[in-house]
Amino acid sequence: MKRLLMLAIGVSCVTAGVSLGEPAERPPLKEFIGINGHFQFKPELYSETCRLARNYHNMDWDVQKPGDPITVPNCVNKVNWDAHVYGKWASHGFEVDLCAQFGKFGEANSEYTKLWRGQDSWAYQYGHELARYFGPSGQHRLVTSIEIGNEPGSDFDDALYQKLFIQMAKGIRDADRQIKIVTATAQSGAADKYSKSLEDTFSSPKIKPLYDVINLHVYAIKPKKEGQSPWDRSYPENPALSYLKVVDQAIAFRDRHAPDKEVWITEFGYDACTAEAMTKREGWAKKLNWQGVSDKQQAQYLVRSILCFAERDVDRAYLYYFNDSDQASVHAASGLTRHFQPKPSFWAIKHLYQTLGDYHFTKVSTKSEGELYVYEFTHHDDPTRGCWVVWSPTGEERELEITLQELPGTLLRCERMALSEGGPEKVDYHSTSDGKLKLTLSESPTYLMYKKVK
Repeated sequence: MKRLLMLAIGVSCVTAGVSLGEPAERPPLKEFIGINGHFQFKPELYSETCRLARNYHNMDWDVQKPGDPITVPNCVNKVNWDAHVYGKWASHGFEVDLCAQFGKFGEANSEYTKLWRGQDSWAYQYGHELARYFGPSGQHRLVTSIEIGNEPGSDFDDALYQKLFIQMAKGIRDADRQIKIVTATAQSGAADKYSKSLEDTFSSPKIKPLYDVINLHVYAIKPKKEGQSPWDRSYPENPALSYLKVVDQAIAFRDRHAPDKEVWITEFGYDACTAEAMTKREGWAKKLNWQGVSDKQQAQYLVRSILCFAERDVDRAYLYYFNDSDQASVHAASGLTRHFQPKPSFWAIKHLYQTLGDYHFTKVSTKSEGELYVYEFTHHDDPTRGCWVVWSPTGEERELEITLQELPGTLLRCERMALSEGGPEKVDYHSTSDGKLKLTLSESPTYLMYKKVK
């Protein structure tokens, strides 16, 4: 249903919690947007949406147990990381982040974790071999960064993790000085099941000099409510969520304690499956009445999340996930494709990438909570070219009739986020006698491309 709201938008109305002083220049979105992949990833398909990719590189694929001979790029499970994964990705223009995750070697209280005892030198050699073969200084040049662990969290003994981190990081650094070393998933404050504590794990003077990037996983989880599954998600700008607050807290930690580090979000996403799949929910998803979002909402919320991340002093943001099989469960319907067929989110991210790939975030022009957001982007190589991205920051599927302040240039085109192969929707607008713009916009971001007046 269309809700008519007449908004005369002028100066910014900014919510608390984010510093909006003169920011450092942000990277263009083509160097910002990434995607999570794995063995089945189709680089020729997803290269339409981004040029950064992250792979879950299981240590328990490489060897049967810590201490075994390291045969990179060949795995004990017969996968060749070069021929089957990274070589293909790189040939399609992807810059690759290798996430060396512990897999079963990191299961709490398992026999495998006990096998790490006395394997300090092996951990060093493992990191060294990964960087030597795959790093940007070597012959193959297939990856530019390595994460030491994915989500070891509070279940992985922290003293053991720190010991392994130090040894692997030293091995990586000694093999390739150019490669970026990335922490496991972390957050400011106490550790939880999925994230290490920045203060407790990554503030040590022995560890801090060894990494280049602080690594975050953030999901827009709704506050707990009776009768609602603990995994349901909301729209990204919802002030009741910890979603963006976790990012701001990590940036604040970085600014105080490690100002030379980058901040990456290596996982964020939304689950969207079909109505038919929802009727087949099983186990806890059925018992707890788990709810995903619609295909359209997934597209809207992913694009808007990227815009909110781009506002912040974040260097990269990787979408979770590349593909799904239409399963009604958390993390099982997060793909940009379903059975490798594009979902609306695929077309929305492709349109964002192609429209603003060469643009970087410049400033917030308007931020009126629950009403309207207007963000300004500027072409990275041509400062005379700009874009306002305008959207309704709610989850209500409403439409707004608005009057915008005068653009800082001549409007070239006005289009709404794409949801299909047909491309973006043209948005009609009306110019007033005093140079303002009247148009209808919605939960789907609208792009106003303009040429700045000299």
